Amino acid sequence: MDLGSYLREKKAIVDRNLEAYFPEAEGRASDLMDAMKYSLFAGGKRLRPILCMAGAEAVGGDESRVLSVACALELIHTYSLIHDDLPLMDDDDLRRGKPTCHKVFGDAIALLAGDGLLTESFNLMTAPESTNGISPHLILRVIALISGAAGYRGMVGGQVVDIQSEGKGVDLSLVEFIHSHKTGALIAASVASGVILAGGDESQIEAISSYGRKIGLAFQISDDILDIEGDSRIMGKESGSDEQKGKITYPAVIGMGKAREIQSELVAASIEALQMFDHRAEPLRQIAHYIIERKK
Repeated sequence: MDLGSYLREKKAIVDRNLEAYFPEAEGRASDLMDAMKYSLFAGGKRLRPILCMAGAEAVGGDESRVLSVACALELIHTYSLIHDDLPLMDDDDLRRGKPTCHKVFGDAIALLAGDGLLTESFNLMTAPESTNGISPHLILRVIALISGAAGYRGMVGGQVVDIQSEGKGVDLSLVEFIHSHKTGALIAASVASGVILAGGDESQIEAISSYGRKIGLAFQISDDILDIEGDSRIMGKESGSDEQKGKITYPAVIGMGKAREIQSELVAASIEALQMFDHRAEPLRQIAHYIIERKK
């Protein structure tokens, strides 16, 4: 299969559905809606929703069955980026080659835009038109999974430890905790959600979850490496910010060579986790390689 064509096709599907879901901004809260849409349509890869759809396909499911949850995952991811960029967090000026949300709309509106996107994600996952024909038990299971991955048990908890660890001496176990929670948890939940909604059995859910945890960690190691070696023009943000802020990363803790070695081992292990699946899981296998080959 041609992974580039697959990613472009799925991204286009996600974009169309997000555009249809969000109406033109109007009324007294139009500034808030403008800020939400500004960041949501700033050019993301849509990796998390694509993983959700690919997870469903791997067990013979229909992507249309998981599309609302897939789009909700992108809302959660975008909210986290808006908050991450705020002055009280990483204080970044650029995201995906564009001024960050708070630079355009101000700190308060940016903060509330993130809140709005997070809250709207649950509206999207539970709306009657989104859940028609899907067992309420499966919807509740997916919401519990995503909530755990996005909250203090996952992404938010990892972000807290990341902030508290800046400028401090750390060991490998701590940087692994930060990466697996801050980034890996939501990636793993994304692909597992697709399998659950498509009716996968418990062994399939566990295998896909193992795959997701491994590529999630590998993805963040890629970000660590790109922050050192990446081209700012391609990434759409300045490189070298991790070192400037004293963030703990795999290259900082164990060196670039060892970081690449661990990353390759994670990708190999993620593909091994898909052994029970047939050709329908080929997009997931290729995405695992893409994780370490990407330039942004």
